[in-house]
Amino acid sequence: MMDKTDFLNDRLDDLREESFSIDGHTYQTQRSSLLVRVWDSWMDMRKATRRLIDENPPEARLLFYILMSDLIFFMSWSLKAVVSPTDNASSFLPADVGLWLLVALFARTAVVYLFSIVLGMAMRLFGGRGGWKATRAAVFWGSFVAAPFGLFFALVTVAFASLESSIPILQNDLISQAPYWLSLIPFVWLISAGLAEAHEFKHVYPIFAAMTLMTMILWMGFLYLSATGVI
Repeated sequence: MMDKTDFLNDRLDDLREESFSIDGHTYQTQRSSLLVRVWDSWMDMRKATRRLIDENPPEARLLFYILMSDLIFFMSWSLKAVVSPTDNASSFLPADVGLWLLVALFARTAVVYLFSIVLGMAMRLFGGRGGWKATRAAVFWGSFVAAPFGLFFALVTVAFASLESSIPILQNDLISQAPYWLSLIPFVWLISAGLAEAHEFKHVYPIFAAMTLMTMILWMGFLYLSATGVI
């Protein structure tokens, strides 16, 4: 019968076979494809973020994640623009789509970098221990794994628009905007879980609540500026 020492030694051997380290980078040999890692992030974002941080990824890899999320963001908004275009969309839609592509690839990337700085400073202010790179890894990976939810809810918006004639209640502004708000929930949650792991916080919920409040304030401010004609 195997004693406790033999069991622990065998387990250590298994762990060594499942992972290896090179120059400060720790890699796992199992579940390494991108799609599987996205799925694993949906199941346990904290564990997936720790795995990424331990790999100490180069900046190019982090930039790849955010650019991929930018492209999915562009696809989501393009679907909404085509299905629910503005009054003059017939003549300006191509320019609008091109503008959204530029916004997605350049402005949004810059905003996410700035967003990471602000979040990192906030985490450190409340006792976080993560560095600048760990914060970027959490935010960039979180943005990437949350992007499919935005695309899914964009398709829900398309479905709502196609059913408006037969189901008039779908024309209500609150209902038509519901998919947008729902798409923010996994985005905020996944980034919150990643930040909690990157900065070694025990609980995710305080970060999630603070980020949800901040998102609501920013969105209300945007609506106010839009209503007053400032933007």
